[in-house]
Amino acid sequence: SRSPTPMKLRDAPSACPALWRCLPCPPAELRLDLVLSSGQSFRWWESSPGAWTGVLGGRVWTLRQDGDQLWYTVYGEEEEEEERDACPAKPAQLDAAETDRILRDYFQLDVGLSALYRAWGAADPLFRKVASDFPGVRVLRQDPVECLFSFICTSNNHISRITAMIERLCQAFGRRLCCLDSRPFHAFPSLSALTGADAEARLRALGFGYRAKFVSGSARAIAEGLGTEGLCQLRTVPYAEARRVLCALPGVGAKVADCVCLLSLDKAEAVPVDTHVWHIARQRYGLALGGKSLTPRAYQEIGDFFRGLWGPRAGWAQAV
Repeated sequence: SRSPTPMKLRDAPSACPALWRCLPCPPAELRLDLVLSSGQSFRWWESSPGAWTGVLGGRVWTLRQDGDQLWYTVYGEEEEEEERDACPAKPAQLDAAETDRILRDYFQLDVGLSALYRAWGAADPLFRKVASDFPGVRVLRQDPVECLFSFICTSNNHISRITAMIERLCQAFGRRLCCLDSRPFHAFPSLSALTGADAEARLRALGFGYRAKFVSGSARAIAEGLGTEGLCQLRTVPYAEARRVLCALPGVGAKVADCVCLLSLDKAEAVPVDTHVWHIARQRYGLALGGKSLTPRAYQEIGDFFRGLWGPRAGWAQAV
């Protein structure tokens, strides 16, 4: 037998209706190619033209778009370690309503994006000018543990290198899920997996550099304090409180905290500000922010400006 590859979309409904499912989702509401490659998540790769394979909710998925439909299939876990090389991953026998729910939640499909684009464009001529080139950019709703530790790894880094680091992290500390086309897939590590006494040394050996201390230190701080459940419960507290709690963790500054707030803690008003956003605020929007560096005060002022301009989902507009 051979490892499965995504079937052609035109074959999906008739050839294998039990294995592929679809959700109605026009490109104006979601563009997989823009969202999954934009640095929100680092666990997806274009496994064949137009097909994206990645790990979500402890399962391996392949997603494709065809017209106004979002097609997906989910692969099952390997059952026995000794069968890994002999048996390719099999489609998972999961409840269809549950897989639909997982995808709807992950892509926040209950949020009407087209209406938001119109509102942002009406409020901001600069947004209106660029938005037509970037339709369907929406914010993911990720697992808070995965989001936090992924973004701790983003400091002074770029997407391709971050993606490789996260892959090594998952291979070393995460549960193996399955193998597709000779490529193994692993779940994101649990909090407990990152709190071991040798975690920092192992991370340094994996090329994490100074970030190794931040990853292991934040894992211990959460394990000894909030816990995984408490981290998830930050979804229910005000934005400022969630941000304050996150900024107390090793390696978490304002931008990382805002990324985690926006991408996993339901704080749609969080506006992550890096040097690019800072320069745009000054050069394109004319914000008179003194100094040659992005100070905490300037950071706050930029976020407040965009929240005033774009409204309660300012973080979504900033993603575009």
